[in-house]
Amino acid sequence: MTGTLQRTDRRHVVIVGGGFAGVNVARRLEKRLGRDWEIYLLSEENYLTYKPLLPEVVGASILPGNVVAPLRQMTDRTRLRMVRVDGVDVGAKTVHYRGREPGSLQYDELVLACGQRPRVDLVEGMDRYGNPLATVGDALHLRNRILARLEQATIEPDKATRDWLTRFVVVGGGFSGVEVAGELFDFLCAAVRYYKNVAAQDCRVTLLHAGDRLLPELSARLGEVAGKNFAKRGIDVRLDARAVQVDADGVTLENGERIGGGTVITTIGTQPQPFADAVDLPKDRGRFVTGPDMRVEGADGVWALGDCALVPNAWDGEYSPPTAQFAERQARMLADNLLASTAGREARDFRYRPRGQLASIGHTKAVVELRGLRFSGFVAWLVWRAFYLVRIPTFARKARLYLEWTWAMFFPPDVAHMNFDRTGMTSSAVERRHDAPNESGQETG
Repeated sequence: MTGTLQRTDRRHVVIVGGGFAGVNVARRLEKRLGRDWEIYLLSEENYLTYKPLLPEVVGASILPGNVVAPLRQMTDRTRLRMVRVDGVDVGAKTVHYRGREPGSLQYDELVLACGQRPRVDLVEGMDRYGNPLATVGDALHLRNRILARLEQATIEPDKATRDWLTRFVVVGGGFSGVEVAGELFDFLCAAVRYYKNVAAQDCRVTLLHAGDRLLPELSARLGEVAGKNFAKRGIDVRLDARAVQVDADGVTLENGERIGGGTVITTIGTQPQPFADAVDLPKDRGRFVTGPDMRVEGADGVWALGDCALVPNAWDGEYSPPTAQFAERQARMLADNLLASTAGREARDFRYRPRGQLASIGHTKAVVELRGLRFSGFVAWLVWRAFYLVRIPTFARKARLYLEWTWAMFFPPDVAHMNFDRTGMTSSAVERRHDAPNESGQETG
């Protein structure tokens, strides 16, 4: 028995992807699309993740539940299916998916908003020894991993091994790398007071970046500000440092230098979703090619936006960058264009002038580039927090996040190592858990 939908007299909009782009398309269509249409949202998870806040989960500044929003609470008439899309038959206008059982769904209009996933094999050994940061699960694993290293270090008699356990290497100097390095350093400085044999000076965070400055998405001055702030606080920043191998002991650079560390965090590299490669649609570097109105070229009733699409921006003639800011704005216009198309009206070209970019660098400081203004420090950090607070849906969630942020400013971080093993594990399973760190956060070699 399959989950194939039997068509009714209603027409179907099928949205693939429950990220910023997909959920905002659904919410806008709900308000303006007639009741003779059904809206379906297909997503592997039933929640939206605010990825810029994941480093704060790693640093125990906020609880994981405060960086997600349930899709069912963000939408009304949209039908959510928590499934994995296996493929799209463009000719038959059918989406194939797999949940408890395989199923399919026919569409009149298809919106591809599936984003991209981390590429864990970009550097040799990264898939085995690296720790990516793209999901709530990644953040929780990293938090456990950091605490496990501190626990191991406090009972380790050998000084060299103890130093290795408390050295952390972050690969990538973009937004994610800079933010997790800053949060990690703050967490270590606050947490070591509870570990009798580990001092703050024993913990070292090294940030490796292949470019000549941090935060290449921002102006050169703000990238330099972030680098100087890190250096002043004791974070070891290595520029023009391209990682070529990750192994059990650390990272090897292109120039042959070795950077030792018991934990390697990787924030570089993305790749298309598995099903996207097999979809018979025009792509460039794994992203769907669209026209200025976000229609996929050469396909009837197919649209694409967000990280998985190359969307021309009429404001500057360039392709839109893969950021949540652009995804949100594209979602509004794509929904309007889809409505116009179904009503026989002309669709508009996507045109958007970005408002700016911002990044937290830890220690209640941030760097902000907003409508031509560039500033950093504590005020920038308040702007950074306000920027994300207003985007959290529902007043209840905003209040919870605000209170937790405030709490974290005055009280020490939680240093509980959360064990997610099920009751009734056999002794052999426990032994395997300690040998396989990627499942438990205890060891990775």
